[in-house]
Amino acid sequence: MSVKHCVLIILLVSYYKVNDQKKNSTADELKEDAHEAIKQIRKAGISGIIMLSGDKDSITKEVGREMGVDNAMGGLLPEDKLNEVERLQKETGTTVAFIGDGINDAPVLATSDVGIAMGGLGSDVAIETADVIIQTDQPSKIAQTIKIGRSTRQIVWQNIALASGVKIAVMVLDAFGMATMWEAVFADVGVAFLAILNAIRLQKMNWK
Repeated sequence: MSVKHCVLIILLVSYYKVNDQKKNSTADELKEDAHEAIKQIRKAGISGIIMLSGDKDSITKEVGREMGVDNAMGGLLPEDKLNEVERLQKETGTTVAFIGDGINDAPVLATSDVGIAMGGLGSDVAIETADVIIQTDQPSKIAQTIKIGRSTRQIVWQNIALASGVKIAVMVLDAFGMATMWEAVFADVGVAFLAILNAIRLQKMNWK
């Protein structure tokens, strides 16, 4: 994913929690880590954050300003959200990540480059369609997910470079008659063992 040209689309409900402590009423309020989540996502290098919602446009814009997103649009139908994602994807070099948790979000999750669903609040359809599932429903985990993905990709490329480099070196040595069976064993079993040890480093990394 090109972080420099990435747009993250969030849904209002994903950053809200329900507070039913008031008698005969239900009020929505921002989750505790909502502001921190936006801060960490920007720190991760995401170039744009957009909020889409089916709620009133005035409410959506108010929440968007409170959270500090780049743009907030309300009063949208499911097809409107899909059209907005497709429009953004047509922009040159733009990668779109979409966070959703409802049944109607499944088409948008499937269309976006990266679909993210909330595991607790999310519907089964949204969870099955998404590429990434946040089990704790904490928006702040999104930035952590980006960091984990980057570290994993880095390890993968390191292992590819290690395996390719060693095998090419052994092939060159063999062409000049300088490689023995032990070099061949190291190029196979030895490199695999080193790649595993390198991958184990992920367990000791801290992404907070």
